[in-house]
Amino acid sequence: MNEPHDSFLTQEKFEELKKELEHLKTVRRKEVAESLEYARSLGDISENAEYQEARDMQAAIEERIQYLEKVIKEAKIVAHANKGDVVGLGSAVTIEKQGDKESHTYTIVGSEEANIHDHKLSFLSPLGEALMGKAKGDSFTFETPGGKQTYSVLKVS
Repeated sequence: MNEPHDSFLTQEKFEELKKELEHLKTVRRKEVAESLEYARSLGDISENAEYQEARDMQAAIEERIQYLEKVIKEAKIVAHANKGDVVGLGSAVTIEKQGDKESHTYTIVGSEEANIHDHKLSFLSPLGEALMGKAKGDSFTFETPGGKQTYSVLKVS
């Protein structure tokens, strides 16, 4: 598992991670323990694929539990306080690429929550970093794999 790059989470994501952690600790641990018990009952564990698979699953679950416990312990809950002023964590920002007439709206989040399909952009990503501190009407340029791109901030909320 990746180490958390930052520990900024929205309250919603924090609750989601706590719920996942609880499920892993209560339901999944029990399921894997039962799988291990069943696999052991099949006899010779040295050549037992079910046993090895259950052990691998147990290791993966324990690793995820440790990761989630660390993220939750170190989490800083963000609530966007300066709505409409400048782009920061929790901001919803609408931008337009220079020369395009199509705009895109993103929410700036911590890296644990980033998901481009949900228009959630990490503040550590190249675009997220370029947006931080910008205000409505600002133009900015940042480096992309295809070269420098210039965008304008249309709205911050």
